[in-house]
Amino acid sequence: MGSAKKSSTGRQARIEEMRRAERARERRNRILAAVAAVVVVGGLVAGGVVLVRSQDDGGSSTAASDSSGKGKFVTGEDGVKKWEGKLARNHVTTAVKYASQPPVGGDHSQAWMNCNGDVYTKELNNTNAVHSLEHGAVWVTYNADAKKADVDALAAKVKKTPYTLMSPMDDQKDPIMLSAWGHQRTVTGADDPDVDAFFEKFVQGEQTPEPGAACTNGLSQ
Repeated sequence: MGSAKKSSTGRQARIEEMRRAERARERRNRILAAVAAVVVVGGLVAGGVVLVRSQDDGGSSTAASDSSGKGKFVTGEDGVKKWEGKLARNHVTTAVKYASQPPVGGDHSQAWMNCNGDVYTKELNNTNAVHSLEHGAVWVTYNADAKKADVDALAAKVKKTPYTLMSPMDDQKDPIMLSAWGHQRTVTGADDPDVDAFFEKFVQGEQTPEPGAACTNGLSQ
């Protein structure tokens, strides 16, 4: 019991530290945005033609094929499936065909879904949700076979857990699934102890490609 409380306290401290870093990053971004606006206006006044291009974090702005196709899931003793293979991280502007549903990584949109305990009632665009996974979020998904009581209980848990999000996904194979960057598992319901174990390990866990990156100021559907 003492160990579990200590682990939970450590995770909360880690999340709070990430939140402080996120707030600092947002302040810097606002300053940079203001400077960029001045530069753009100056260019227009000079009579130049401004070519608007989509921002690309070193990735491609063209269509992406199955960027996570070169690999496979390997199931560990704890029941968590880990993707063995490279997961691309390019920003793209078109749909991506992922190797799994829900996806656990790969090329994705530049815009992330808000994942600060956000619960969505409609299906999400996978490319936006994958970006949230890149930021260290855990994504809870469910289909029509999930029990309403479980959906409600999981929604309550997500709402009080930073770096998580939840949404329906009709074409996933199991009623309730949990996904993080490169990792995924099925759970039997909201009271399955594997839910807490997955959250504890993967919310801003070691698998996170961009620890501390924003889970706010993204898309909210």
